[in-house]
Amino acid sequence: MSTGTIFFTLLGVAVLVLAVYGIVIYNRLVELKHNVSKSWSNIDVLLKQRHDEIPKLVEVCKQYMGYEKDTLTKVMEARNRVANAREQQNMPALGQAETQLRLGLGSLFAVAEAYPELKANQTFQHLQNRITDLESSIADRREYYNESVNLNNVRIEQFPDIIVARQFNFKPFELLEFRDEEKTDVDVKSLFAS
Repeated sequence: MSTGTIFFTLLGVAVLVLAVYGIVIYNRLVELKHNVSKSWSNIDVLLKQRHDEIPKLVEVCKQYMGYEKDTLTKVMEARNRVANAREQQNMPALGQAETQLRLGLGSLFAVAEAYPELKANQTFQHLQNRITDLESSIADRREYYNESVNLNNVRIEQFPDIIVARQFNFKPFELLEFRDEEKTDVDVKSLFAS
């Protein structure tokens, strides 16, 4: 073989290796992007379920808590802000709205302490447990979502992935973050422990 043939053969092999490596990077970035979408969908389903349960809880409470309309109104307003932020997939607004909703639910359950008949109501107890379970699931899914976002965001900034990410317009995602006071879950069961 001549020197020119060897050179072009090696050049062809190098180009092929780079192309395969680029494809591997691209596929991994696509996988990470879809993991973020999947993890967001998991949160979205739970938020929708909780969104549907809150009006039922408020209706049950209205029957017993006639003078606590301000608390009930705050919960419903926060619920609506969560729904709007969720629909827009606006993570900073969702974090703030979630905080207000959790604080509102905490206030609602604390005020419910003054109404023994409400605490004994089967529907109220069922909704209380359902919302508590949904809160725990949302917290778990939020952790998975943030991990998926972090993996994606780190990967699109690392070399050589950054070259492929920029070429194909892969974008970072926003974390779903809460302020310190927002990180504490509403512990509904402790509010009603005898």
